[in-house]
Amino acid sequence: MPRFAYVNGSYVRHADAAVHVEDRGYQFADGVYEVCEVRHGMIVDLTRHLDRLDRSLREIRIAWPMKRAALTSVIREVLRRNKVRNGLFYLQVTRGVARRDHVFPAEGTPSSIVVTAKSTDPSLIAAKNAKGIKAITVPENRWDRVDVKTIGLLPNVLARQQAKELGANEAIFVDADGYVKEGAATNVWIVDGNGRLATRPAEYGILRGITRTTLMDVAGSLGIEIEERPFTVAEMLTAREVFVSAATSICFPVIEIDGKPIANGHPGSTAQKLREAFFDVAEKTAI
Repeated sequence: MPRFAYVNGSYVRHADAAVHVEDRGYQFADGVYEVCEVRHGMIVDLTRHLDRLDRSLREIRIAWPMKRAALTSVIREVLRRNKVRNGLFYLQVTRGVARRDHVFPAEGTPSSIVVTAKSTDPSLIAAKNAKGIKAITVPENRWDRVDVKTIGLLPNVLARQQAKELGANEAIFVDADGYVKEGAATNVWIVDGNGRLATRPAEYGILRGITRTTLMDVAGSLGIEIEERPFTVAEMLTAREVFVSAATSICFPVIEIDGKPIANGHPGSTAQKLREAFFDVAEKTAI
């Protein structure tokens, strides 16, 4: 079945989708993006994803490419054309096409937008959750504004590649003081010795993950105590559980970090409880 994409006003075959050579996303990584899960024909946490898109655009001063309601219609149409029941959509907005120059293009230059979608196999996610994943730690080397979901992801790409070459699934950034920040594509959580959840505050230094936010609601519904606080690599390595969260995986248990087992080296019960209750709490929007 052919795939389809939306590019600047047109629905086109995915294989034919293209942007201009002087699109500022291509030349400067001057843009932002969102990834959102689709489960059983429902878009998960769409409102929160679009709210974060709005914040990202405002923070780097890019205009919305269209009205929010129109964008929602485009997202639905892309999902329908790709017959996605379980999977994700990806949307990217850049500052548009203009002659290459570091300063912003002339006022009125339209921003560019691309929306794509693909199906995924839920059984593969379930198998990874049942087995758990491995991670490594890497020094933080990204710009300070990682709270903005920009397309400038080269440090994340290199960190993920390093993890892969070492037989791991995720790389966890660590700041100069030895405190855990976040994964290359995830937020990081621990369950401490008292059974409390802990994750780094999202006011500065990490992305405020949408799944992270909803997991806090889930934990509240289950009566699980949460602390937003920094924690060190040493505390993470001695935690009862470690897991990472992201839109398309909810929460993957981490069973090994830097070659050292976490607890008994098997997925823990807290991550399982959170994952099982997640879709009872998350917002679900029909395609």
